[in-house]
Amino acid sequence: MFVSLADPRAGSALTRETSRESLVILAERTRPISSSQTRLLPVAAPLADLFPDRSLRRGSTIVVTGTGTVGREGTTGGGTVSGEISLALALLAQASQAGSWCAAIGLPDVGAVASHGLGVDLVRFALVPRPGPVWAEAAAAMIDGTDLVVLCPPFPPRPAMARRLIARAKERRAVLIVVPGRAGWPECPDMRLTIDAIHWDGIGSGEGYLRRRRMTVTATGRRSAARPVQQQLWLPSPTGSIEGTASTGGIVDAEIAAAESTATISTAPGRPR
Repeated sequence: MFVSLADPRAGSALTRETSRESLVILAERTRPISSSQTRLLPVAAPLADLFPDRSLRRGSTIVVTGTGTVGREGTTGGGTVSGEISLALALLAQASQAGSWCAAIGLPDVGAVASHGLGVDLVRFALVPRPGPVWAEAAAAMIDGTDLVVLCPPFPPRPAMARRLIARAKERRAVLIVVPGRAGWPECPDMRLTIDAIHWDGIGSGEGYLRRRRMTVTATGRRSAARPVQQQLWLPSPTGSIEGTASTGGIVDAEIAAAESTATISTAPGRPR
């Protein structure tokens, strides 16, 4: 479900009122059918070890950071989906398949094919690609009407605005997943997922195609999540989904290390060939 808000640059009261009405109607249509009394929402198996309950806690806020490639309004500059956005969408997959409604706000580069490839049930997925200045209102409406919301703020949020969204997610027992990018996020989340050590696999010395991307994800947080947990993932895997590195048919770290070493030697300045 794709939602296009009225252009806020029009500036008229009627335009703003139309945008608000559209959000209210969408929130009502996507009202969760799963019981909000369930404290946990399922997450894909390769991600489960990152969370203390091996699931997502309702009412929590998760911030996903990493390579810093996400720009204003969720764009990545190269037309591809960044590691942070891929991870955020992968967090929705299992819950959407189990019947939960999900939403993504401020991600114009994300399409139906990429989301479906990561396992998101498109029947229960609402996308507001360009919310503009009313992004906080769009996020609040989606928190009211869905179980999980991915938010990429197009502008740096004020601390008070971020606190209101966190409080609303806690009150509505929704999971708020923030991909702050360069905009930043001023409040401390319940959990933070940090991506580093990204490596694409499939290209040799001038030949081959990109097949999969390996990344290391470190989870830290409050209370029971205070102890850092690290997990290596293929995201995307050759099938476009998410997999643990141990489940990819015998690919060992030594092979990747050798490839990285070869690439380093071949590109080092002044080294004999």
